[in-house]
Amino acid sequence: MVAEVVRAVLTTMTGDLTPIEASLLQEVEALGRTIATAKQEIAALRVDDITASHIPLATDELDAIVSHTAAATDAILEVCETLDKVADGLTGMPAEQLRNATTRIYEACGFQDITGQRITKVVTALKMIEAKIANIVVTFSDQRQSAVIPEAQCPTKLLNGPQLPAVAMDQSDIDKLMASFD
Repeated sequence: MVAEVVRAVLTTMTGDLTPIEASLLQEVEALGRTIATAKQEIAALRVDDITASHIPLATDELDAIVSHTAAATDAILEVCETLDKVADGLTGMPAEQLRNATTRIYEACGFQDITGQRITKVVTALKMIEAKIANIVVTFSDQRQSAVIPEAQCPTKLLNGPQLPAVAMDQSDIDKLMASFD
């Protein structure tokens, strides 16, 4: 497209180029090289990995955080209810202290709501990024090339932290692994 613009400009010019016209053509040519380089870099991004794996994996992990946080909060609230029942059987200062403690725990459990809201914002941002990446690829990539990243450098190959239930090893897998060391 840039080459067509340069050709169109050149066909309208007659005689020697003025310094301004020469400078303009150099700028257009530099812009064309920049666009071509950007297209090559975008094509080599492995966008399919980003949109098919990385972003969905990140959103699944965030969903798991919300789920585990909710489960932990429910367990805490159940214990607080038990403590409230114990406080009902007490009198005086111990009952008041126990009720005050459980009230503070109930209030602190509001973190779960806030955490869920913030994680939802992050998931929304990730989905917007995914859509923008897809639009960039459609706009600038004539053909998609996949640059191969060595497995040792691929961050998804790291096994840090808890796994999602669908991909986690169960106890029999762990037993087999441990037995293989004998």
